[in-house]
Amino acid sequence: MRRFGGFLVGIAAVSLVAGDVFAVGANAATDGAPGQVQCAVTSGRDLERAAPEQVGLNSERLHEALAFAAGRNRLNVQVFRHNCLIGEGLTNDQTGNVAWNIWSATKSIVSLLAGIAWDQGKLDLTTPIDRYLPAGLGDPVHRSITVEHLLTETSGMQVGVLTEGATGVIPIDPNSAVQALGVPLDNSPGTAFSYSQRNVDLLAYVLELAVGEPLQQFAQRELFDPLGVPRSDYYWARDRSGHTYGYAHLMIPPNDFAKLGLLVSNNGQWGARQVVSGDYLKKARQPSPANPCYGYLFWLGAGCIENPAFLPADVYTMSGLGMQNVFIIPSLDLTVVWTGAFGNVSNQGFTGVLQNIAELPYEFFRKVFAAFDERPVPDPGPYVEPPLQLDPRRFIDVNLLIAVFGIGPAAYPGCTVFACLNNALAPPFTDIPPGCAILVCVGPDPRTPGIR
Repeated sequence: MRRFGGFLVGIAAVSLVAGDVFAVGANAATDGAPGQVQCAVTSGRDLERAAPEQVGLNSERLHEALAFAAGRNRLNVQVFRHNCLIGEGLTNDQTGNVAWNIWSATKSIVSLLAGIAWDQGKLDLTTPIDRYLPAGLGDPVHRSITVEHLLTETSGMQVGVLTEGATGVIPIDPNSAVQALGVPLDNSPGTAFSYSQRNVDLLAYVLELAVGEPLQQFAQRELFDPLGVPRSDYYWARDRSGHTYGYAHLMIPPNDFAKLGLLVSNNGQWGARQVVSGDYLKKARQPSPANPCYGYLFWLGAGCIENPAFLPADVYTMSGLGMQNVFIIPSLDLTVVWTGAFGNVSNQGFTGVLQNIAELPYEFFRKVFAAFDERPVPDPGPYVEPPLQLDPRRFIDVNLLIAVFGIGPAAYPGCTVFACLNNALAPPFTDIPPGCAILVCVGPDPRTPGIR
């Protein structure tokens, strides 16, 4: 399964940072090899560090992997083993505390919130969303979509990935959930995978109705607070009706993004607290019948999305446009978090860049695995580009774009950029704090998220 790729832009330097030995953490994913240290997760600002040699890697060779990543526009890189931060980029000091759009990795965060709501008995995964939607909103077919269909991207909604997202990037969406209920279904719910942005916006709205409070209020108390992520750290965009986007637009510092990755790699446990249950995460890591590469808004398995085919089979990933990633490999107790602006290369032009997004992580993980004292898999050799198969036009659907103006077959009756279901709409751009743009939040204004 393939989604997006990127461009080769810029060069950055990187270095390996090693720290002192820290106390063994009781909640690590494995016990590790004899003599290797374990670290404890922490809700403080500074995550525990160890030297690569203390967890079975070679510092010099890991440095080579990090230097390669920096030269491929990885602006922030963090490598963890046994919960210990063993490698990070030289530019992490400049980028680690700056709120950055993690794009579709936001979907995985919505999945975690759904899991917490399920743990609390507030959300039924198998029930039709009819149970949660206000009476009269949406037609019977859309209301028959289940929560699990939304989590597995099998709602059947028509897809035009770029045009679905354009009206959020330029913030004119009147009500993303209502707009989702107007999107035609290409398939019956539950029968086929289709990577819909509006699908996850609808899930975020259903989740908000299920928990009975604004989604970001629920997220802060139940997810971010236990990890030590204050509300002032991030900006999560809302549409003009005040509903939180589910498909993207969580701008969060990489250092906080790493905590979310570590939470998942620790099976939902953070210190003494089980933030999201292992039972839910087990479900989230199971592929749906419609797509062996996709679970509950997580990408699963080697050879899927950015995951190189030579990685261990248990790898799973949070994945966002431009390669905002958390790679988790439980069998190695290895977690890699990186953000940046694309960085993969292709000999086949722009379409090859879009298609062959595994090239960058392929070469990076070749180098990381070479740093292990005992190489976990044989060296697969250099990346070989497959033939072009991708048609970039499949990302575009004009009907999904003009629907926001109340035009065409995907428009929901009575919902346009001027008014939606007789409700007043906030003007465009009013939700965005000073200093926040499409990619990043910067600037000295105290209303701007960031811990710079």
